[in-house]
Amino acid sequence: MMQSRTHTCGELRLEDAGKQVRIVGWMENVREVGSNFAFVVVRDFYGTTQVVVETEEMMKAVKAINKESTIAVEGVVRERASKNPKLPTGEIEVVPEKIELLGRCRYNELPFEINRSRDADEATRLKYRFLDLRNPAVKKNIILRCQVVAELRRLMTEHGFLEITTPILTASSPEGARDYLVPARKHPGKFYALPQAPQQFKQLLMTSGFDRYFQIAPCFRDEDARGDRTPGEFYQLDMEMAFAEQNDVLAVLEDVLVPVFEKYGLYGDRVTPAPFRRIPYLEAMERYGTDKPDLRIDLEIRDVTALAQGLGFAPFEGNTVKAVPVSGFTATRKQIDKLCADVEVQTAQKTCWVRLDENGELVGGIAKFLQPVKEQLIEALGLTPGSFAGFAAGKLAVAQKTAGVLRTKLGQLCPEHMDKEQYQLCWIVDFPMYEIGEESGELEFCHNPFSMPTGGLDVLLKAERGEIDPLTIMAEQYDLVCNGYESASGAVRNHDPEIMIKAFELVRLGEEDVKKKFPAMYNAFCYGAPPHAGAAPGVDRIIMLLTGEESIREVITFPMNQKAQDVMMGAPSEVTQKQLDELHIAVTEKEEE
Repeated sequence: MMQSRTHTCGELRLEDAGKQVRIVGWMENVREVGSNFAFVVVRDFYGTTQVVVETEEMMKAVKAINKESTIAVEGVVRERASKNPKLPTGEIEVVPEKIELLGRCRYNELPFEINRSRDADEATRLKYRFLDLRNPAVKKNIILRCQVVAELRRLMTEHGFLEITTPILTASSPEGARDYLVPARKHPGKFYALPQAPQQFKQLLMTSGFDRYFQIAPCFRDEDARGDRTPGEFYQLDMEMAFAEQNDVLAVLEDVLVPVFEKYGLYGDRVTPAPFRRIPYLEAMERYGTDKPDLRIDLEIRDVTALAQGLGFAPFEGNTVKAVPVSGFTATRKQIDKLCADVEVQTAQKTCWVRLDENGELVGGIAKFLQPVKEQLIEALGLTPGSFAGFAAGKLAVAQKTAGVLRTKLGQLCPEHMDKEQYQLCWIVDFPMYEIGEESGELEFCHNPFSMPTGGLDVLLKAERGEIDPLTIMAEQYDLVCNGYESASGAVRNHDPEIMIKAFELVRLGEEDVKKKFPAMYNAFCYGAPPHAGAAPGVDRIIMLLTGEESIREVITFPMNQKAQDVMMGAPSEVTQKQLDELHIAVTEKEEE
């Protein structure tokens, strides 16, 4: 017996016929057949059971109850005359002797039909998320999330990792995104920050002598929403290893994640086996136009810069030119125009195209400009009759990224070039340590400032002396990519204070700046830190991939909307003047420009 019930609504079977039972749940539906005859569906967490009303007394009780009220039904199980093979309980029904109202639904009309809640608009679903979650199809994702998290914990523990929780209230630090700040009541004018990640704490654990750490860590970043990213907060499998190198981390994550994808994924029988392919960042950009390549697509980008010069086509002149050749793309001119328009919307860059017809002639698009290099182009791109080639031009990074978007969209349009029902995983390695900031125009860290530069102190000193370009310095960083999504990010950490200071000096921050911004970590490293490395797979994103959902909000129990609002709870909300006074905060009106 479970609490006030003898059985759940997903438990009864034909062998239970004749038993006296009590089931509880939500009254999902009532279908009246006659004046004193009706079929009632009762739903709980575990499933549904059909209840057959056959008396005036029971019909009176049912009519007084709104759908989605919680009820208890006591009665006898019997075999159904008309069985439903699609339901686990489809061979039986319960004939009630007593129906008790446990929790009344006070509304005759619901915001949406529970079993079709996913058809409702997102704003309504998020406002009534407690109703949305009653939908078994929605609940299924949350159940899978719980199972995956439990499996991750089990596998990490089996690999010798300790689950250690780190603080939520911490100090603000420059880690790439905006912090969520929390005013400190007892320290006027000072603020805590919610952690963007447990980065510094897990590195401090390594210096404290803990060999292997992990946690399912909440992270808080004040950033805009995307389909694969939720604003506000998210969870990651945070892990770190002492006395470890890149290969150690990658091997552990492959051991942990492959079984999870195999066990819980939609395409669990088609998962990239370990070890995953490792693709250097520069190679990924050159071949796929992105550091998050979808390897389910078999198309690759080709460089045709040399061939594209001097043809009288202005967009190509003096620019890098990338091409994406594809066979079997039998699109109409209207479809091609839409493809180019979609790429332009996403990249703000124009693309152009050409086709090789069945007679071996270049036709359409910019064919007239390419006639002088027709044969060389056909050979360089491997074109055959019926082939299509799209082109992107601009500075190197622009041409690469535009061609990358074009490659992805072409793959999605060509089933023969994209096998969607699989999980293709790879590592992107050897990221640049530095980049030129778009806003500052000066040298900045490209990704994680705590990463070890490849070549250590020696390469930083060469850059300082002007012997090498700092943009050529690589970092021991790595990302896990699955089906075009970044699913984990990590690095070998910079554990040497001398190397750390020199790395920051290149971006105009001296030793005092490092001590001020990262006091605990700098101090700890001065007491003998072990070499260490780690990573952080995104739990929400991995579950999104496992379920095949296109929005990450479908796998989060109580997600925010795209404006980082919790419309169900009414957050963010105004607070009282008394609360503001206690925190020494004044709210001012923004002046109109």
